[in-house]
Amino acid sequence: MTPGATLDLILWRHAEADDHHDDLKRELTRHGRQQAERTAAWLARQLAGHKLAVVTSEARRAQQTASALTADFRIDARINPDVSSVNDYLQAAGWPNPASDVTLLVGHQPTIGRLVSVLLHGVEQDLPVKKSSIWWLQRRVRDGNVQYVLKASISPDLLPD
Repeated sequence: MTPGATLDLILWRHAEADDHHDDLKRELTRHGRQQAERTAAWLARQLAGHKLAVVTSEARRAQQTASALTADFRIDARINPDVSSVNDYLQAAGWPNPASDVTLLVGHQPTIGRLVSVLLHGVEQDLPVKKSSIWWLQRRVRDGNVQYVLKASISPDLLPD
């Protein structure tokens, strides 16, 4: 990473999903599709002109959430629900040397909240994240030190229909 350059990591929790005995097969509800579409529309406006890499878990609900933004995403089992760790998410993103300037991970709680906590505070703690919310973090180097700053955090209920 060159001095002054930044890298963006966007963490997007999947939208509201139905109940199913097979967790990976859970589908978005009607409300969840609306949430994903609102969040995706906002992201599309913010990301216009950026090279974007999107990674999602094998869970159907995460893939459906990502599909609201793009059909061009990679599936990575390392960020599946109930089996992933903060390090798994970072590895799936190719962090800290991602292929794109902006990497978007569509994943699950509690790992998304824990990753935000680690990057912003240096401590892994549970941090609540609402469904279809995004945490947009930016990695930058200042005076030779790596810093993570919060660029945006937004919930779909704050976005227009």
